[in-house]
Amino acid sequence: MAAAAEAAEEAAAKGGGGRKRLILLALPLLLAAAGAGLWFGGILPPLLGLGRAPEAASAQAEAPRPPAFFDMPEIVTNLNAPGRRPVFVKLRSKLEIARAEDAAAIQLALPRLLDLFQTHLREMRPEELRGSAGTQRLREELLARANIAVAPPAGSAQPAPRVLDVLFLEILVQ
Repeated sequence: MAAAAEAAEEAAAKGGGGRKRLILLALPLLLAAAGAGLWFGGILPPLLGLGRAPEAASAQAEAPRPPAFFDMPEIVTNLNAPGRRPVFVKLRSKLEIARAEDAAAIQLALPRLLDLFQTHLREMRPEELRGSAGTQRLREELLARANIAVAPPAGSAQPAPRVLDVLFLEILVQ
């Protein structure tokens, strides 16, 4: 019986050690989860002084600029259509630019910009312009090309003008 009592005491000691290990492992995880909950709940950042900027600093920050636009000339070009009958597209658009001062740089890059727009349009098929999805794909492609066209030459110290969006005023496919 004494041997059985000793075995029971050893098992209890091992089980108690397992509980201590579980608590030691679970406690940091529980604290990390509570901290994450407070952080993402928005309670902890203001307590640490990481919340909103003081009003004096926000008053000095720049006010958002109104949007600036650049009028593109009308583009009329043929599309890549199968068959003998040519299909044309007429495109009137505006470029939304980051700063109004960038209009001069865009005006200088206008020949390159028109060339990139026209060569892209000439490779498109009429089916690709149908629907809102086709218009959105065209917008994304023209936006990428516009930013390439207005980029300053390599090694230039001048800031690069940024085209934020291409706005379509008229798209006519005939």
